Amino acid sequence: VQLQASGGGLVHSGGSLRLSCVASGRTFSNNGMGWFRQAPGKEREFVATIAWNGGNIYYADSVKGRFTISRDRAKNTMYLQMNSLKAEDTAVYYCAASRYAVGNSEEGNYAKWGQGTQVTVSS
Repeated sequence: VQLQASGGGLVHSGGSLRLSCVASGRTFSNNGMGWFRQAPGKEREFVATIAWNGGNIYYADSVKGRFTISRDRAKNTMYLQMNSLKAEDTAVYYCAASRYAVGNSEEGNYAKWGQGTQVTVSS
């Protein structure tokens, strides 16, 4: 059972990236999913979450209005569209599958984690 995050890279400030998280080995279509990130020297922090049915979407205040989380249950894939990127968005981004149908901002809610993808925003 794996979660594979991809789509990271180097982008200029104001640019966009789209992260993907593909689940393999089993389906997470009935689980909430989430994105977290960890910047150098900082603790991992919540970014966004989406429930099993695409509802109950919540964002961290720092990304609200710039990032959009979505999922395609048929493809067992979750996405994070990141627009208007800032230098402070630089981090390793992790996807995670919740233990429950609805995720939240707490790491303990999530049972399975991907390996992370690096996002670097140059100012």
